[in-house]
Amino acid sequence: MSSPVDALAVAVAALAEAWPGDRVDGCEPGRLVEVNRLLGHARRLMDAAAVQVASEIARQSRPELGMDSLAKRQGHRNATTMIATTLGTTAGEAAKLVEVGAATTPRLLLSGEAAPARHPHVAAAVAAGCLGRDAAAAIIRMLDGVEDRVGVAGLDRAELLLVEQAEGLDLLALQKVLLRAEAHLDPDGVAPKEEDARARTFLSVRQDASGGVAVKGFYDPARGAVLLTLLEAMVTAELGVARDAGTKGNGLPPRPVPEMMADALITVCAHYSGCDRTGQSLPGATVVVRVDLDALRSGLGMGLIDGVDQPVCIATVRRMAAGGGVIPWVMGSESEILDWGREKRLFTRAQKRAITTRDGACIGCGAPPGRSRVHHLEWWSHGGRTDLSNGCLLCDSCHHLIHDQGWDVRIDGPGTAAAVWLIPPAHIDPTRTPRPAARRRFDYAPAA
Repeated sequence: MSSPVDALAVAVAALAEAWPGDRVDGCEPGRLVEVNRLLGHARRLMDAAAVQVASEIARQSRPELGMDSLAKRQGHRNATTMIATTLGTTAGEAAKLVEVGAATTPRLLLSGEAAPARHPHVAAAVAAGCLGRDAAAAIIRMLDGVEDRVGVAGLDRAELLLVEQAEGLDLLALQKVLLRAEAHLDPDGVAPKEEDARARTFLSVRQDASGGVAVKGFYDPARGAVLLTLLEAMVTAELGVARDAGTKGNGLPPRPVPEMMADALITVCAHYSGCDRTGQSLPGATVVVRVDLDALRSGLGMGLIDGVDQPVCIATVRRMAAGGGVIPWVMGSESEILDWGREKRLFTRAQKRAITTRDGACIGCGAPPGRSRVHHLEWWSHGGRTDLSNGCLLCDSCHHLIHDQGWDVRIDGPGTAAAVWLIPPAHIDPTRTPRPAARRRFDYAPAA
């Protein structure tokens, strides 16, 4: 088996061959895409080598070695500071290398024999350059957090599935998958996690030295969903106005989203204070909590709040359903008419809720439902029907990207259980191999 350095040398050689001369400026797009891909692969292989070295430095710098510790003999307090100083990174980043290395390198038993890596599937993906340090650390931490409550076989299956699913996801998207995987693997841990979040809930509003007002806070998923859903709907509405003005040639560039979020919160406070905007209606500003009927009846399992990554326990679902401004969406019960054919031009609220149940978020980037709209796959102007099978959730950016770049969307199966696929154009993938989209990409869904 080749060493990480051998694989890295091959990757660097391929990168050198693809590199566009002395300057990247003006590089042909196809070559630029390939160079970017090779850089990512080489960087992950560099991580693979670094975690092995970090693990061995940590082993030779164990506290029990005292002054014979490798790190102390080199003038450092411990392995973490030695690695951080050498690599020019932070102690936290160095500790992550040690953590991943300890979990993915073969272990040396007291008998002197070698044992397999604690997380073999993560180890294989890291060694192959498919998984970087940060993604590997996130998976390892989640699995280690539930190992006492999950059987060995179940933990192994989860690790394999997560490694396969992590490829091609950025860290934020992977974190969404891990939150749902943790809730699936340890359903009894969902409620205590919520209790901890509720205990940490706070809002600090104070004036700073400049005379401005600083706002900082933290909410548990159930209460935070109310704020998040409303503010995102207000931001989406403003972005829509800016886009419409831009198409008419008289618009300005949209403001930064954090600035729009800040103004949206002030608008909400002004509404409550009795300003004259209380009659405004915002599409997508309703909090929807989704739960399986069997879970609701048994009191076991979890629910999902649209736009919030962290699952919530059944007790929270019931409590939210009893409050105002929340729609409980129970899967498996009777529902409204979801197909309208050519009778209606726009998708109804019931249809959007059903499509959101199927898609979960924007099928392209995973933006929450409050920032996404239902779009016809076959355009209405071309004879498209206003049916579930002809609609999908897309944020404005992904909507334009799909239409402008030639992506196709395929929906297999009926109703809310259908599988959604994104099919790349030939210039991105000559084979046009379908890619899992929507909920199937971001949810944790182990095989039955």
